[in-house]
Amino acid sequence: MDGLALGVVFVVLTVAVYLACRRLAFWVNHPLLNVVAVSAGVIIAVLVACDLPYAAYAPAREAMTTLLGPATVALAVPLYRHRRLLRSHGLAILASVGAGALLAMVSAGLAASLGGLPREVVVSILPKGVSIPFAVEISRIYDGIPALSAAFVVATGTLGSLFGAWLLNRSGIDHPVARGLALGTVSHAQGTATALLEGEEQGAMAGLAMILAGVFTAGFAPLVVRLLGLL
Repeated sequence: MDGLALGVVFVVLTVAVYLACRRLAFWVNHPLLNVVAVSAGVIIAVLVACDLPYAAYAPAREAMTTLLGPATVALAVPLYRHRRLLRSHGLAILASVGAGALLAMVSAGLAASLGGLPREVVVSILPKGVSIPFAVEISRIYDGIPALSAAFVVATGTLGSLFGAWLLNRSGIDHPVARGLALGTVSHAQGTATALLEGEEQGAMAGLAMILAGVFTAGFAPLVVRLLGLL
């Protein structure tokens, strides 16, 4: 089977696995049954079982990655539908996302510094809570390791999508605006996907928080780097 045909097979397989895992997640309703994490695990298992290298999956990955841009832009649709929330909660949204972005950076940087990690690793972990394009550029500006920052972003998003909703439930936080902002601020796109599964309002707020968190993180980066003595 040539590369193009294999890519088509993997695209179809990925979509089918995702839909099956999503249905299973709704049915079981357990916080550890995360759609993204379980879907990825199934695809990895298929590659291992078929003795295929990750390179064989690359055409499918590239095809689906091109849809990330339109999918991100499409988040503007639910946001527009719930624009009244922006008017009524504008100041609270800015304050909460800004505080969350700053706390995420400082706590991660302090933990890495206290753990004795090298400077470039500490810098690389600072933007872990934002999407990869933001994180990679921030890491590059302050002489971090962009690839490592991308890995931290993926790990943070996976953990946030796995445990974020569960922690919010345990904390008694059920307001859709608060849940969406929390998931989008700390676990970017994967948190936004989880929020969208809960409802359109939560998804709209998570998409807004994801964007704002990237802007705030880029703005706070010089301050945090100086505060932690990383210059």
